[in-house]
Amino acid sequence: MPSASSADSESAGPVPPSLWRDVDFRRLWVGQAASQLAEHASLVVLPLIAVLTLHADAGQLGVLRAVGQAPILLFSLFVGAWVDRWRARTVMVLTDVGRALALGGAAVAGLLGGLGLPTLLVVAFAVGTLSVFFDVAYQASLVRLVKRDQLVRGNSALEGSRSAAQIGGPALGGALVSLLSAPVGAAFSAVFFALSFLSIRRIRRRESIPDRSERPPRVWRRIHEGLRLVVSDTSLRTVGLASAAFQFSFAAMMTVYLLFLPRELHLSGTAVGLALAATGPGALLGSLLASRLPSRFGYGAVLVTAAAFGDGAMLCLPVLHGPSAVTMPALLAVNFVFGAFGQLVNVTAMAVRQAVTPEGMQGRVAATITCVGMGLTPLGSLLGGCLAQEWGLRTSLLVTAAGMMLSPALMAQGLGVKTE
Repeated sequence: MPSASSADSESAGPVPPSLWRDVDFRRLWVGQAASQLAEHASLVVLPLIAVLTLHADAGQLGVLRAVGQAPILLFSLFVGAWVDRWRARTVMVLTDVGRALALGGAAVAGLLGGLGLPTLLVVAFAVGTLSVFFDVAYQASLVRLVKRDQLVRGNSALEGSRSAAQIGGPALGGALVSLLSAPVGAAFSAVFFALSFLSIRRIRRRESIPDRSERPPRVWRRIHEGLRLVVSDTSLRTVGLASAAFQFSFAAMMTVYLLFLPRELHLSGTAVGLALAATGPGALLGSLLASRLPSRFGYGAVLVTAAAFGDGAMLCLPVLHGPSAVTMPALLAVNFVFGAFGQLVNVTAMAVRQAVTPEGMQGRVAATITCVGMGLTPLGSLLGGCLAQEWGLRTSLLVTAAGMMLSPALMAQGLGVKTE
């Protein structure tokens, strides 16, 4: 089985000119960018509606975030098995329609005066479920659209668009909720999910998929095959465990963080959105670095070093005090560093996964690592809410940020920080 180091020879070569001349790749890129913009906006819009409009407490915010993340644990493994048996394009367009309808429904409910916490919980669960389908499908779709020696640059392009979405989504979402209304914020995401649908549905390249005549019970066998591959491969297993440690702590930290910014630092919804959006420019830089550094220094070394610097930057947050004129530059700097190194980890880890995974198992392996890596995020969100109530915001922020440092430690141990 190939290891992380073998990705060098498989995915670090120069990009053929046909990558950006490929109409179907451009359509995937545009659709994925619109979808990510809508998703990142909704991840800020829904919590801000709860905190600023519905005056939710820490426990309620933790429940809202946990409900939106629960589908990752509940459905990821099944989604991976299904995506490997269906055309990724079909899965993506259907999920775009579903998410547009869910957030459009939230906008209508807000205009009619019925946008309460129960409605937000339903919308968060629906959007979270459909996002699991979309995220697994677009990762599998790239492998079916481009050659293996184009994967790093293809991923770099897609992750670059996700970075741009991290800039525009939180900023616009927060500004729309703060300056206009909650329904406008929800409608913004719905419109961009619709734009994603229009772009991706125009992809014309036919995908080869396995015969779907197998009986439904065989899905368990397919899930088991994905789990077995991840467990048996050192690189995949290490990435999955490190991702689980990071995502659990990150979910807890973000629940506290979303309360810390408006209530402890007294930032407006617009300022919260801008602070979170600072990860976007950093992630753009991280995407560029990811196309060069792994092949030069080795995949293991880049993963461990980038995770240590990116996660370590968040330890600066609890010490912030003072007016927004003082805290905003510091927040922007911390989030920029976190975005840059975090994106470097994301792109590098994805390239490793795709390079060592057989084509017919891309969906299952992506879903398995997603389930392992993010399956505990609902518990992390609930833990963050409980810690904020019991220990206060600053202490909870320090503890949860420190927990993120377990991720680079696990990668250093599992990969041996070797670059051979």
